[in-house]
Amino acid sequence: MKRISDLEKKYVLEVLDGEFKTSKGADFMTRFESKFAEVFHSSYAVSHVNGTATMHSALEAMGIGNGDEVIVPPLTMASTSLAVLHANATPVFADVDEDTFLISFKSIEKNITSKTKAIITVSLYGATPEMDSIMELAKKYNLFVIEDNAQAFLSYYKGKLLGTFGDCASYSFQSSKHLAAGEGGIITTDDEALAVKMRKMSGLGYSSIGSKKAKITKDEIQHPSFLRHDSLGWNYRMSELNCAVALAQTQRIEELVALRKRNAQFLLDAVQECRWLRPQKILQDCESSYWAFACKLNLDTVSWEDFRKQYLAFGGSAFYGAWQLTYLEPLFLENIFGRRKEFIAREYVKGLCPVAEILQPSIIQIKTNFINKEDAVFEANVLKKTIQYFDDILK
Repeated sequence: MKRISDLEKKYVLEVLDGEFKTSKGADFMTRFESKFAEVFHSSYAVSHVNGTATMHSALEAMGIGNGDEVIVPPLTMASTSLAVLHANATPVFADVDEDTFLISFKSIEKNITSKTKAIITVSLYGATPEMDSIMELAKKYNLFVIEDNAQAFLSYYKGKLLGTFGDCASYSFQSSKHLAAGEGGIITTDDEALAVKMRKMSGLGYSSIGSKKAKITKDEIQHPSFLRHDSLGWNYRMSELNCAVALAQTQRIEELVALRKRNAQFLLDAVQECRWLRPQKILQDCESSYWAFACKLNLDTVSWEDFRKQYLAFGGSAFYGAWQLTYLEPLFLENIFGRRKEFIAREYVKGLCPVAEILQPSIIQIKTNFINKEDAVFEANVLKKTIQYFDDILK
């Protein structure tokens, strides 16, 4: 098995053979969107240039902007919050659960105000938030829900496919993701009106594109009386080359996700007896797709730096720590928002999310995209040896 197979290469060559002629301009985009919608049990899928643009388009399509608040988790890639800023709205940070590492529905409710318009959930590392409780809050307060599932392809919450709960769900095809196309994103929904608006937001506001129509016809665009733009939009369209690769990856999704889950199981087995290194909790009756294998290190026992140093000494792959909490980045602490400062009434300071602030420095995230079983087993054995090394010291 290869991460990029002959199928991806075949589709890319088909695009190149078409010489980017406008008559073939959205062939793979249409095929890709149709297949992705089918796999993710959605009526509509709208491709984008990346998984940040998807969320920006969604927020704009929902009419969210100046003076509105969107609740987000602080423990994730900053793109989730940046999409809110792109819409001129205000990110409001809800704390996370100390065991699942995911946004807490209790903290969400505490942060809801009259200005709140939406919640963006993030399925960090492939695990699922408490979607039932979050959707109940959304219904109670009449809020939109955007699922940021960039790290969760074929994850399940209580037997139901993640991405089928909120008003829409966003996915990324950046090179580290389960499905990789170099770059790209897609957003799914069952709401046709929302799909149309998101398409227009991503396609320069062209008047004749729609929920499943990604391209203006030649007859339309060539006519001198054609009125092209009936709404504001951005140029967020995904390229045919990226769509060709993403289509092939979507057709291979079962094997690509199964690979990560297999590798995660080896790592889970390696840590099961350790008392000071606890893996991310997966909720009962839920299924993670393990974009990465994340654990919480007890820093009173072993420092993050010492653990990583010894892990690398035993031959393990270099692993990441968690992203700095978004609101602790200089962008937020120093209010580097340009003219957007006029719209944002929130102050971002240390102490907003105490659980996340304790958790973030302790997280290690080991990759799960090993193609060969032998490499995955080796990595798990390195993890086991590292744990044993510190256990011996601590005796």
